[in-house]
Amino acid sequence: MYKVDLSEVEAAAKRLENVALCSPLGLNETQSRKYGASVYFKREDLQQVRSYKIRGAYNKISTIPSADLQKGVVCASAGNHAQGVAYSCARKKVKGMIFMPTPTPKQKIAQVKMFGGDYVEVILVGDTFDDASQQARDYCKANAMIFVHPFDDEKVIEGQATIGLEILAQSKVGIDYLFLPVGGGGVASGVSSVFKALSPKTKIIGVEPEGAPSMSTSLANGVNTTLDEVEKFVDGASVKRVGDLNFHICKKNLNQMATVHEGKICQTILDMYNQDAIVVEPAGAMTVAALDDYSEEIRGKNVVCLVSGSNNDITRTEEIKERALLHAGVKHYFVVRFPQRAGALRDFIDKVLGPNDDITHFEYSKKQSRENAPAVVGIELGSSGELNALIERMKAFKFYGEYLNDKPDLFQFLV
Repeated sequence: MYKVDLSEVEAAAKRLENVALCSPLGLNETQSRKYGASVYFKREDLQQVRSYKIRGAYNKISTIPSADLQKGVVCASAGNHAQGVAYSCARKKVKGMIFMPTPTPKQKIAQVKMFGGDYVEVILVGDTFDDASQQARDYCKANAMIFVHPFDDEKVIEGQATIGLEILAQSKVGIDYLFLPVGGGGVASGVSSVFKALSPKTKIIGVEPEGAPSMSTSLANGVNTTLDEVEKFVDGASVKRVGDLNFHICKKNLNQMATVHEGKICQTILDMYNQDAIVVEPAGAMTVAALDDYSEEIRGKNVVCLVSGSNNDITRTEEIKERALLHAGVKHYFVVRFPQRAGALRDFIDKVLGPNDDITHFEYSKKQSRENAPAVVGIELGSSGELNALIERMKAFKFYGEYLNDKPDLFQFLV
């Protein structure tokens, strides 16, 4: 079974000179004060392609024999890996065919085309990453081209592993805890291998979204396991199956896996922006979001969080805010039964809503033949502890119809 060789990681670091930024490792005062620890951020979000993916992509493409490279390379990606491959193709003057799922945000497609220029062609196909990946592999076979996998590849892993060399060279203190994001497992397997060799006392925590626990499930089962479904919100880390190489390496190297709720990730995105003006994508916030679950354990310790990327589409801001409020328990949706009489809405506002509650969503459907007409109402509470009292007031004044937050089939149309 493949094992990461430090000499190969060092060779990758040489190839990446003047290509990938040696991203800063800095103490974050906000998180350090919050947890009573020394919390450092490794800022891979500051790479030119705004994620660490440039490392693995460039290292892989740089090690392909020139005869094969002349035919071009192919990849499948929903975003960050595609940008890394596109940038590498332009640097190496190599043809690249980049397959992306049809629903990929236009911002990410535009970035890929910008980084790749005339050297890349973007092909939009399928509804999911898995669809695009299968099409990309079929294209590779038909055209005898090289597939650049986003994570399950030795040279990609060694490229991502260079982050570990940088952290250890930059740190002036012993690192007690290292939090690494996990999607397919490329960066986690690479960086953890460097730490196991050079800093074996560091406790390494892998972090993935609660809605896509592919590594956690696989480690619990003792075998690489394909999930039936995943929550796609954390698009940079939501895969149904981690890489086979990555699974075996992480099984040996990771001390623990942690999962974080997507709503918690959203709140962390907002906090990092509001408190430190750091813009991160959902996958980039995962390691910081996980600190709450280790708050007692890390107190007084030296902690490093890998902030993996910042390719966040501004059009997702409202959804991020909504998910954060829902997770905090202050945003709730109801079917409210309004009597068909003048003043019913005023009574609801005066008698049911608390002094700090706001109506943020209102859809009314008047039925002439009914005594009560339903409305879907979204309410933001002053605090999460006020929900039960609100429901009791709705029932007392005969407005209560149905609570929607825990009904996913209905709720998906609202959020």
